[in-house]
Amino acid sequence: MISTSCRWGILGTATISRKNWQAILDSGNSRLVAVASRDRAKSVQFVAECQSAVPHPSPPLALGSYEALITHPEVDAVYIPLPTGVRKDWVIRAAQAGKHVLVEKPVGCTVADVSEMIAVCEKYGVQFMDGVMFMHTERLKKMRAVLDDASSVGRIRRITTQFSFHADEEFISGNIRTHRALEPQGCLGDLGWYCIRFSLWAMGWRMPRRVTGRILAEAGQPAADGAVPLEFSGELLFDGGASAGFFCSFVAENQQWGVVSGDKGFLRVPDFVLPFKGGHTRYSVTNSDFQLDGCQFDMIEGRRELETAEPSSNAPRSQEANLFHRFSEIVLSKKLDPHWPKIALQTQTVMDACLESARDGSAAREI
Repeated sequence: MISTSCRWGILGTATISRKNWQAILDSGNSRLVAVASRDRAKSVQFVAECQSAVPHPSPPLALGSYEALITHPEVDAVYIPLPTGVRKDWVIRAAQAGKHVLVEKPVGCTVADVSEMIAVCEKYGVQFMDGVMFMHTERLKKMRAVLDDASSVGRIRRITTQFSFHADEEFISGNIRTHRALEPQGCLGDLGWYCIRFSLWAMGWRMPRRVTGRILAEAGQPAADGAVPLEFSGELLFDGGASAGFFCSFVAENQQWGVVSGDKGFLRVPDFVLPFKGGHTRYSVTNSDFQLDGCQFDMIEGRRELETAEPSSNAPRSQEANLFHRFSEIVLSKKLDPHWPKIALQTQTVMDACLESARDGSAAREI
């Protein structure tokens, strides 16, 4: 009998796992079998709290070790939100156990680590994908059509993105995202990954020829042996003259926008990472026109506000539910999709080069 549900396990009880607890339920073709923590009391508490808030038809098992989850015979795929610094080993062990792997971003500490993870997944015939949710929105498909129609934006000349939030002192001094051993890329890995991914997507997965990066602010925890970026800017230069700039920060207020500018107009999305709350996702296309009549100088805005009927989050057809639905489709079809590991490796390659540049006085890095 052909299975109609992909059976999931969650490896760890990170905060983002609570969103994906619901996303698995909302996906329509997935079932959550188990959640694991190194401390079973934590997984028991996690399951109890999440089941109380968003009940699954059958409460998932609470396991007391990661090993118990990746060897569980009723688990087809694992979601791994463990810190980047300790993730590689568990991705590899899960793949060796025949489990498909959905991993949080940034995918790894280095390009070499990510290449190894992908190679092991290929060897054992399991799907690898990163957890960038915005890749799975209906809005993204519609924006792709706009970029490809040759008239709304035209030839891309410039892409600009920002993803930031203002963290408090407790976050800076104690959150794992400022702990170099656990999250060595700091805000670049946590936030800049999305900006780089958006730029690569806009460019049709063409890689930049050269990149530069600059650490604008950094901090580290005393026990973490070094600082991580708190604020970072990067520049990507593509063949043909197109360029992309991004800014990511743990100390600037909430922003998550992207602009794709061409020789005929520009597309702007105000919330490309986590859509603003509501039942529609939005973006705009602008084709301004300058008109001169004698002494009268007028700029005609020419902006079109466009929207897609899809929920922002935590509902069927939301981006996180679509992420799990798509991954589960691949697992159930038994036909691996090489696109997803490829773009994860591309993103890691650009991110690593930006960080290397920043730590070398912003010297350019060839890709």
